[in-house]
Amino acid sequence: MDGTALMRFLPDVRFFEEWTAWAVPRLGEIATTQLGLTELRQAAELYPRDAKGRVFEIVEQVKAKVPVIRFSDENVNVSTHAASVLKPFAALHLGAAVTHPAIDTIATYDSELARVAELYQLHVVSPGLPQGWQNGSTARG
Repeated sequence: MDGTALMRFLPDVRFFEEWTAWAVPRLGEIATTQLGLTELRQAAELYPRDAKGRVFEIVEQVKAKVPVIRFSDENVNVSTHAASVLKPFAALHLGAAVTHPAIDTIATYDSELARVAELYQLHVVSPGLPQGWQNGSTARG
C-alpha cells in the first residue's frame, strides 16, 4: 500500500468505507513501507486539533498491524528508473512492490503509479474506484 491507500484508513477520507471493507479483513496479507507510514502520519497532521487524538490512534493501529517492508538496493534501482515518469515517493512505492518476491499487487489511488504498476505487471487495487479508472475506463470489475 502506498500513502494514498493508507490514508483511506482515516475518517472522512473519500472511499473510507470501501477501503476499510477491503483492507481490514486482509491486514495479515497487506504491507507497506516506512515511507507509506510517514505519508499516513503527514495526512493525520492535517486533521483539526479536536480530531487528532482519534486519528493518531488509527495511525498507531495501522502501524502495529500492517507489516513494513524495507527498501533494498534492488528497490532503489527500480525506483530510480521509474522516477523518470513518477514522482519520487510513487517511484519508491513501485520499486518496493516490484522487487518484493511475495507482492504481485499494489494498492494505490495515484493514477500515474497505477498505470506504471500495470507496466510492471502488478495488479492494482483501489477499492471504491471502478476497474480501469487509472486509464480513463469506467468499467466495473
